[in-house]
This record gives sequence, C-alpha cells and structure tokens, in this order.
Amino acid sequence: MRTSIRGSRRLVAFAVVAALTTGLLAGCAEDSDGGSSNASSGGGDSDGRITLTVGTFGVFGYKQAGLYDEYMKLHPNINIKENVTERNDVYYPKLLTRLQAGSGADDVQAIEIANITEVVQTQADKFEDLSKAGGYDKSRWLDWKTEQATAKDGKLVALGADIGPMAICYRKDLFEKAGLPTDREELSRRWAGNWDEYVDLGKQYMKKAPDGTKFVDSAAGVYNAVISGSKDRYYGTDGQPDYEKSAGRKLAWDTSMKVATSTMSAKLKQFDKPWDQAFANGRFATVSCPPWMLGYIEQKAGAAGRGKWDVAAAPSSAAWGGSFVGVPSQGRHKDEAIKLATWLTAPEQQAKVFAKQGTFPSTPSAYAKLKVQPDTDTYFGQAPLAQIFSDAAKTIPIATYGVKDQQIGSAITDIGVLQVEQQGKSPAQGWSSAVKEIKDVLGE
Repeated sequence: MRTSIRGSRRLVAFAVVAALTTGLLAGCAEDSDGGSSNASSGGGDSDGRITLTVGTFGVFGYKQAGLYDEYMKLHPNINIKENVTERNDVYYPKLLTRLQAGSGADDVQAIEIANITEVVQTQADKFEDLSKAGGYDKSRWLDWKTEQATAKDGKLVALGADIGPMAICYRKDLFEKAGLPTDREELSRRWAGNWDEYVDLGKQYMKKAPDGTKFVDSAAGVYNAVISGSKDRYYGTDGQPDYEKSAGRKLAWDTSMKVATSTMSAKLKQFDKPWDQAFANGRFATVSCPPWMLGYIEQKAGAAGRGKWDVAAAPSSAAWGGSFVGVPSQGRHKDEAIKLATWLTAPEQQAKVFAKQGTFPSTPSAYAKLKVQPDTDTYFGQAPLAQIFSDAAKTIPIATYGVKDQQIGSAITDIGVLQVEQQGKSPAQGWSSAVKEIKDVLGE
C-alpha cells in the first residue's frame, strides 16, 4: 500500500528514473498535520503572492524532485506549502472530516488508490471536475487509472499520480549464503506465474538460512503482493462486498497462511519501527517491492545494504499502491490549484519524480524515457529497474475496488494475518477475527 507505506515510505528520495509509485504510497516523512487549513492558504502572503497548500500522506516526491521550486519560478505569484501526514490511516479520516465540514482541506489533496472509490461515490460533489481543466488530455493517463477517479456522471474527481507495479527485492548476499541462485533472471523464471514457487524457495532458504535471518519480512507483505495482482479483491462488479467468495482474496489468504504458519517469516508489521530496523540489520532476504519501496529500502538499509540488494520480476503482475491528486471545491484559489494539480501530474513531472523518488508514472508516454540515477543503479546491483517495472505496469490486471476497500484489506492483514503470524492462532481463527472486524466496518 502506499497506503501506510508512503509515510517513511515515500520519504525516501530514492532515485530511479523518470516516473514510477502509490502509494503511498514511501520513505518516512515528518508529519506536519496532514492538511492544514485554507485559512492559511486563503488570501495572499504579505508580498502579495497566493499560497497554495498541498496535502499528502507520506512523501510523494514533489518537493524532493524540486517541482514546487520549479513551479514557483514559472509562476512568481504562487507560493506552495506542503502539509505531510506520515500514515494514510491518519491522513484520510482527517480529509473526510474536513470535506464534510466544508473547511480546512488543502488546496490540492492526495488520495490513495484504496480510497478513491469511496471518494468518487460519496465525496465527488466536494471536488472540482478536473476533466474541464485547461490543457487536460485524457490520453496522457492509463485508461483504468482515469476510470477509477471518474464518477458516474463523468466528473473527474482526481488526476492519476502514480501506480505501484510489483517486483521482488532480495538480498543476493543472503541468497548466496543459503545456497540459492542469485541471478535475477533465473529467479524471475523460477517463480514466474506461481507464488507457491516463491514460498517453496523460502522453505529451501530456511534449510541453510544465515544465522538470525528469515526468507521474508512478513506474511502480510506477501498477502498484499498477491491480492494486488488479482482482478477480484473485496467487491464484485455490482459494487457489493464479496470478500468471502473472492477468488483473488482466497488465493492471497492461502498464500500468506503458508508463510505465516512456517518458519520463513520474520513476523514483522510493515512500516513499524522494528521492520525499519530489520532492514538495517539484514534480518530478512526478500520483500514484495513496488517502485516506491526502493527508496524506503535505500534509506532504511543504509550504506551497509549498498550492492547487496537486487530486484527480480514478481511471480505475477500486480499494482500495490498508487495515488491521485484532487482539488477540493472549498478552496479559495481553485483555478490556481487546478493548474498546479494538472502540472504536477503531467508526464514530464511524473518522470522527474520517478528519477528522484522512484514512484512509477501513471502516464505511459513517460515509460520510454525512464532512466535510473547512478546512485540507485549501484545500490540495487545495476538491476534494469525501469524495464522491470515498465514491463509489470503493462500487464497489471484491472481490479475492482469498493467503498471500504482499504478498511477491509487492513482488517485482513493487521488483524487476521497478524494473529496467525504473531499470536500463533490458526488460519481459521485469524480469518474469523478479520471477518468480525470487516462486518463492523461495513455495519453488518
């Protein structure tokens, strides 16, 4: 998810080419409240300039890539302030509260992919129609990305920022010590199309695992990777919850349970401090890896990890994370905010963010121009990062999202999977606990 991931997650100014992601979706960012009010953005500064605020969850890379400074040079009458909340599970409820109150939202607001359906179906009237923005060109974005942010009446609530094509990041030094292949192409072929092959490799790893290490960081990470490659998630095409019968959810749960009930997992909760520390200590050998995760790894593993990490294609194409930016109608400077949002999400700017931050573009025209910065190239063993993620992006299945998609996913990973993995409960008990939470969320 770039969901909670984008916090420290996106902060990572990782540097992989021109335009990659969603998340948040990160590297760890300082929390500046996650949206301060239009009271601060409304009106001009003492020098007469208009201040526009941009609310994000985690690091989107706009500031890190110098886009705000560039835009302000192009528009001397504009001053930009970014308000960052580290975790989307804190950011999003605040955004909903401010939308309902009719005040307090930022001029430009980021929206996580798992929340976009709820925003489109329940909050569309509180956002500007960006399809009417000057210079808007629908052909710039992936069709499915635009469809996700479009209401039934055709109103475009938000513009696509990034997507999260999946790969597997692995410690080739640990693989070598465990007697496993280290070549990324060989590994990609070995588990291509089959997550069970990935799990089986984990079993082999554990037979000769270097002291104190595990094959994978968490069963929840595996769950997220598998579900992100499924068309069927938690809702049917009719918009009704279908999480119990969903084939994609079942595959993701069953795969994660094979990990959770084995010895191959470090049993960590992603994006918590122990997980961060485990990168630095080299406690696990693989992690499911969207583009935005690269910067996170580089930051948390630090100099000690340079040249030890590599990247291979994932067992199946998937999109974990991704985001949008919208313009709330309550703002005082909507026209200026729309121009900024449109400019930030243009292919040229998405490419610059990818080069600095690693978030992958939702604009296909940027793919052919993606280049990896030398520092990141060295860190990940000269892996063809742009090619790996671009290839994955082209075959991502178009998934069905629902109104409470994020909350359902969180209930499964943060309650169901964790109870099995960390508390030793059975898969049946873990699933029962997850379902109870989901029913509460859905009001059933």
